Amino acid sequence: MDELTFRTTPNFITLARIAFVPVVVGLLFLNDPIWDLVAALTFGIASFTDYLDGYIARKSKTITVYGKLLDPLADKFLVVSSLVMLQHLGRIHVVIVILLICRELAITGLRALASAEGVIIPASSSAKWKTATQMVAIPLLMVKTDLLGIPFFSIGTALIYISLAISLWSARDYVADFFVGMKEKRRIALEKKKTREKRFGSKWGKKRHSSKTESTDGTQIQ
Repeated sequence: MDELTFRTTPNFITLARIAFVPVVVGLLFLNDPIWDLVAALTFGIASFTDYLDGYIARKSKTITVYGKLLDPLADKFLVVSSLVMLQHLGRIHVVIVILLICRELAITGLRALASAEGVIIPASSSAKWKTATQMVAIPLLMVKTDLLGIPFFSIGTALIYISLAISLWSARDYVADFFVGMKEKRRIALEKKKTREKRFGSKWGKKRHSSKTESTDGTQIQ
């Protein structure tokens, strides 16, 4: 399949996740326990589509350029918008939101720079744990009241702090992987350069030797 094809099931699912963003934000603006629960459920459905579109794309081999672009953007739209709304409602400290958003911006920029240099930085295991804890913590923070005797908000608060710690730790991994990848690329490029210089230098030396011999005795050594 052409990677520039847009009309694929995974891409439409990704677009649906983006469409969920204003729905979640609008529900949270109502600031009502019932609608908070609906917002949490909507966020959960949107989070599930992140797994679903990736699974379908890999299974059906329909990974496209648009999917590579939209999928991470959809995740960030959903998470960042929800974090900002939770801070607006006073359910999460502003410093946590700032640190999480700045971390996302920094790592996105770092991976873009690495990609431009031809270095691919895969998601680390710690980054996957970060995403998992965030996707659980955020809807729990949306449900401010306890349900069935379960302190959802307290659990969500604990998880968001854990997510912050993992986020900062995984950022260190990304930075380390970036410099390792860049050093490896430079080493390979230097080795290729030396190989080319050695090959062309050898050919140039043989050519000069052949020309010199021919000019001396009028014959050319094969």
